[in-house]
Amino acid sequence: MMKSFPDSDLEHIFKHTHNLWSEHFSKGSTLFITGGTGFFGKWLLESFLFAGKQLSHKGTALVLSRDPEKFLRAYPHFRDSSVQFIRGDVCTFSFPPGKIDYIIHAATPASADLNSRQPLLMFDIIAEGTRRVLELAKEKNVKAILHTSSGAVYGKQPAEVSHLPEEYPGAPSMDDENAAYGEGKRVAEMLCHLYYRNFSVHSKIARCFAFAGPGLPLDRHFAAGQFVRDVFQGDVIRISGDGSPCRSYMYPSDLCIWLWTILFTAPSCRPYNVGSEESISIRELAELISVRSGKKMRVEIASAMAAGNPSRYVPSVKRAREELGLKNCISLPEAIDKMIAFGK
Repeated sequence: MMKSFPDSDLEHIFKHTHNLWSEHFSKGSTLFITGGTGFFGKWLLESFLFAGKQLSHKGTALVLSRDPEKFLRAYPHFRDSSVQFIRGDVCTFSFPPGKIDYIIHAATPASADLNSRQPLLMFDIIAEGTRRVLELAKEKNVKAILHTSSGAVYGKQPAEVSHLPEEYPGAPSMDDENAAYGEGKRVAEMLCHLYYRNFSVHSKIARCFAFAGPGLPLDRHFAAGQFVRDVFQGDVIRISGDGSPCRSYMYPSDLCIWLWTILFTAPSCRPYNVGSEESISIRELAELISVRSGKKMRVEIASAMAAGNPSRYVPSVKRAREELGLKNCISLPEAIDKMIAFGK
């Protein structure tokens, strides 16, 4: 049985969003969530429930899930009168009756293996799932829908670009074996624009980068999750490559603040990067996690440093900072401390 996220984090989210809830989410409002049982979804759902209890907004969250009972057995604290689960697949689900005020579309398989082994399936889930959710938004005449896109839409980050801005015109290379995910997200954004122009569906677009904190899967392709898993399992942190790629990591409570703000206040179809600007190499991340664990674990690197410039995946968040007043409050060392404490 999995535990709920720290109250201090939920309080942090509410502190920075309570005015948004009071203004935009009134008694009887309904939120529909896809991907509500994933990493993003669980954080958004817990912050939704916390805000509801603080404000008594009496709103309802409808959560789409392929297997609600399996999820609720693992996370029984989501058995709440404010949450209703709908069984279905994001590409084919039946539309629920009644009104829907807001939608969060966060259903994308977080699977590097699926992207490389079954790229057509990955692409179809993203594109067809987005089309289905936009049809729901059109039929229900929702106030807004939040689409969780990805920094993968930019393709490979050039060595001379330290931080990717939203205006960067890049795209995934067609010969990249992982292109299906990035191209799927680009198509999904295009669909959002088409439904806005043709049907006045107000889509808000969040291009999400990398994250570290409680609830991040420890058994997937996420480096931070793998390294924390190594902390729990032994005395060596293993890096599968040369450790040179650079990433940046946002804490999930900050993520929630940004996503709720974009949903409720951002202009329609104007994309915002969501992440941190603080770049760190994979090797430096492993070393930091070793230190923060208190075990001073050895870092084992699988291959020698490759020639050329290391890959980067780091956003510019100037647009979100200047237009929406958003910022990162939780540092990476604090994020790692919280992640380790949560996993114990």
